[in-house]
Amino acid sequence: MGRLAKKTRGVFRRALRVSVLPLLEAPEEALMGGQAVIEGVMMRSPHSYAVAVRQPSGSIAVKRDYLERPSEKHAWLKYPLLRGLATLGQALVLGIRALRYSAEQALEETPAEEAKKRKPKGELSNWLLALNVAFSLGFFILFYKFLPLRLATAVTEHYRATNSLLLFNLLDGVLRMVLFLGFLLFVAQWKDIQRVFEYHGAEHKVVWAFEKRGPIDVASARACTRFHPRCGTSFLLVVMGIAMVLYMFLPFRSFAMRFAGRIVLLPLIAGVAYEFIRFAAKSQGKLWRWASQPGLWLQRVTTREPDDRQLETALKALETAMELESSRGGELVVA
Repeated sequence: MGRLAKKTRGVFRRALRVSVLPLLEAPEEALMGGQAVIEGVMMRSPHSYAVAVRQPSGSIAVKRDYLERPSEKHAWLKYPLLRGLATLGQALVLGIRALRYSAEQALEETPAEEAKKRKPKGELSNWLLALNVAFSLGFFILFYKFLPLRLATAVTEHYRATNSLLLFNLLDGVLRMVLFLGFLLFVAQWKDIQRVFEYHGAEHKVVWAFEKRGPIDVASARACTRFHPRCGTSFLLVVMGIAMVLYMFLPFRSFAMRFAGRIVLLPLIAGVAYEFIRFAAKSQGKLWRWASQPGLWLQRVTTREPDDRQLETALKALETAMELESSRGGELVVA
């Protein structure tokens, strides 16, 4: 019974990390960016990616591969909205691959431990990974779609003045953001998630060192800020803001139809949010500063100061991705 409970807690912890990790990945496809994973960092360039993971032995394991932009495979994915969905879909698949690799490497046991237990290194099996992803998707729909809608409906039933489409959707959106912030503050207390947030900070610092066109080493990365405007937290906050606006155009009054409408509109909301972030990033003006500021504030929760070993791991991922990009004749774009 104790072994089953321990295994269940392990599944829950990994599922929780799957839920958090998408918040830490930048949605932009043209710039050097990355994502924190379990005991490591993934860095991606336009046509390559690398995952560097600190193993229990202290060594750094690296996985690397080439990438193709979805729009380079299919010309029709260059169009607005569609390109956003394709880019985000690729980022999700790549994030799952990186998570799986990092989990396998972070669970690797030393030779002495393997001999003692007489079993190979721990692996994140396909069914367990699928269970984690399914849990995360179900958690997202339940926590960010069903629950705020249910709470807003309950408030409306007691206070009829909030029954207009404008006030109802405004209340629904505010409740969604409160739940989102509460969830982040809650998981930020977990030791496992704190480690992920430290690697998130390492990823940001290393990307800043790269973008400053100076020396890319631990010392220069250490001097950089851990707050970066191109972060998944900024994107998700924009998603929530755009969702609040689009939901106001849904004419439904019943709970079931409102909930169904929110599920159906998910692809459209993601596509519109991507286009907004893309336009704001290219403009680099007041719109970009306005769009990125809430995410910068929130990174005080989703990032932590890394140690030198974590910076080394992030640097290894960056250097490997850069080498792979250069081997194909690619050129990294710096903001």
